[in-house]
Amino acid sequence: MVGVTGIEPATPSMSTKCSPAELYALMQKQHPLRGIFSCLRSVEQSESVCKRYANGIPKTFICVSSDMTPAPFHLYLPRAISSAVVFSSPHSGRDYPAQFSAGSDLDSVTLRSSEDAYVDQLFSGCLTHGAPLIAACAPRAFVDLNRSSKDLDPAIIEVVQAGGLNPRIAAGLGVIPRVVSEGRPIQSGKIKMDEARARLDRFYYPYHKQLKDMLDISRSIFGEVLLVDCHSMPHEALARSAGLFGDRSHIVIGDRYGTSCRPDYVSEVEGYFRDEGFRTGRNTPFAGAFITQSYGRPGCGQHVLQIEIDRSLYLDEKTVTKSDNFTNLRQCLTRVIARICQMMKRPLQLAAE
Repeated sequence: MVGVTGIEPATPSMSTKCSPAELYALMQKQHPLRGIFSCLRSVEQSESVCKRYANGIPKTFICVSSDMTPAPFHLYLPRAISSAVVFSSPHSGRDYPAQFSAGSDLDSVTLRSSEDAYVDQLFSGCLTHGAPLIAACAPRAFVDLNRSSKDLDPAIIEVVQAGGLNPRIAAGLGVIPRVVSEGRPIQSGKIKMDEARARLDRFYYPYHKQLKDMLDISRSIFGEVLLVDCHSMPHEALARSAGLFGDRSHIVIGDRYGTSCRPDYVSEVEGYFRDEGFRTGRNTPFAGAFITQSYGRPGCGQHVLQIEIDRSLYLDEKTVTKSDNFTNLRQCLTRVIARICQMMKRPLQLAAE
């Protein structure tokens, strides 16, 4: 079953760079029937959603499995994909399984402390500027989509053999996390390997399959693609990025020290944030993790930037609730997003010339 919400872009993009019908034809050619909606469970579902999108209906698609269990991800689509940008929010999932929450040693607020709360909503303005957004449903404390599927922690998963030195696993931050922020253990004891594999099969692999499909399609349309990997960071984590006069960055841009994205794209994006009054930093304290490292291939026309936002700009971190500045920040980010999307229309324009 496919559920469709009533959320629509306030001012849908009317660009004709790639119309819904053209995109649908491209999907059928490159990804028969299933198209970019690879999380769907049947050909009939895929055909229905693709046709709905081809008709130009600017809806938000929430893919739900046939047994009505929580979706592996949300896929948000603009009226037309008119820019070579894809937005990803792998840590904003907030669908906590009841059994998982009941089995945790932490209260519900503490369990959410490692979540990039509401980041998907902060970046949802991309829909009005011709770019799709894929967002996690499962919370980071349950399965971390920004880790390698091989990052299995023997301290939380039965049978797993200890491997070589891996600082993320040692810190309890493997693909199945052992701790949330400040090193607080999620639960006592270990989970079975079957449970770990079930989490990966249910949430991890579908997310990455969909993300790869979206990148492949945008790159085939425009010749190159920019993935913006969207995150938020605890305010206290920014102490390490304070400048000479103690000023902390509002925004940290990660490009794996120049390896995941064209330098001029990084500079332009950083300038967009500064024009909105944000203090910015690069790669400190966050340079980008698995997604940035794995998908960033500038030599092949696939660029990745990780964007980290200081949570204190929009969130009460103690209660994990939106602050009064949430709407203002979202408006600022939407202006930045508009400029990023405009920047990434250039490859197609240059190719046409």
